[in-house]
Amino acid sequence: MKKSIFSLLILLLSVQLITAQTDRELWVNELTKLSEPVLNALAKDKLKATMPTEQSSFDYGDRSNFAGLEAFGRLMAGIAPWLELGPDNTKEGKLREKYIDLTRKAIHNAVNPKSKDYLNFDKGPQPLVDAAFLAQGFLRAPKQLWEPLSNETKQMVIDAFKKSRTIKNVPYNNWLLFAATVEAFFVKFTNEADYLRIEYALNKHMEWYVGDGLYSDGKYYHWDYYNSFVIHPMLIDVVTTIKEANHPYKRLYDDVIKRAQRYAEILERQVSPEGTYPVIGRSSVYRFGSFQLLSQMALLEQLPKELSEGQVRGALTAVLKRVLQAKGTYDKKGWLQLGVVGYQPKMAEPYINTGSLYLTSLGFLPLGLPENHSFWTSKSEPWSMVKIWGGNDSVVRDAYKN
Repeated sequence: MKKSIFSLLILLLSVQLITAQTDRELWVNELTKLSEPVLNALAKDKLKATMPTEQSSFDYGDRSNFAGLEAFGRLMAGIAPWLELGPDNTKEGKLREKYIDLTRKAIHNAVNPKSKDYLNFDKGPQPLVDAAFLAQGFLRAPKQLWEPLSNETKQMVIDAFKKSRTIKNVPYNNWLLFAATVEAFFVKFTNEADYLRIEYALNKHMEWYVGDGLYSDGKYYHWDYYNSFVIHPMLIDVVTTIKEANHPYKRLYDDVIKRAQRYAEILERQVSPEGTYPVIGRSSVYRFGSFQLLSQMALLEQLPKELSEGQVRGALTAVLKRVLQAKGTYDKKGWLQLGVVGYQPKMAEPYINTGSLYLTSLGFLPLGLPENHSFWTSKSEPWSMVKIWGGNDSVVRDAYKN
């Protein structure tokens, strides 16, 4: 009898070990879950017909004309590094192949004036924002999302981005980086870049650096996550692109990375032992996107020496579970819903709609590191707040840095 019970326990333990989900499998499952409705619909030319466009209850006008490009552009920027790994014979590699195919079809429909899902690139100011996120997607996955496109589709993408140049009265803040990021696309893939738009954005942000890894958002500093949603990540992608092109502003690269490393430290320390973090400032409903910069530094293998890959993965995984597995995050058809933890429509600012929420995908950037990379294979470690609140004395003091 005892032998039978012991054998059963061994069997149950074996099954548990076999079926245990790795962090990477969890991340891939969550990314594909949120991506599927957008990419599947747009690949079939049915995004406008099927995507809900719920928006804030505040009266800010109808935002549905912007929702499609918001959802697709933001999702592209987040999923691109994973897709750039390309297909292979593994289970995950075959899954990537599926999503690469969907994304290429979606790109064609998004920029084809003859498609039902031809997206808005120039009506109102908002399209400049999401053209920039779409451009980031191409910058982050040139081999899988740009090079294989037909010449016809490439030209339609270029034409769409040129339309975004006609948008005037751009706010004097982080929006300058949206124009710069579109131009970074032209630097990398064409010979038609307007370098003045890049130089102006970089000059102003160098002026707006306030110290300790933080930039003000225009003239004034705002206590929110826009240093992670937009400022640091786009500065990195723009400066990296012009560095590759040997532009004189390549000299900014080292400072941009150094400052980003400091802000990555700050972000890691925002994560509580429970996987929560301070919900502050604008656009909190972007959820996991709040940690884009920390994820990007992991992807670029530029984490500060104070942070191990194991503790960063542990912190990010805890946040991912907390915000994306909450009941009410998705509607019955799999579309993201307004909120930070589940469905909380009152948390959304007037400019938010369903499409806006796909900025949450920007937290998934480390999936661009292969499965055998140390970020994924290293042992998960307690992050800073777990150590501190657990009484561990191994955390180095959090010093101010210029």
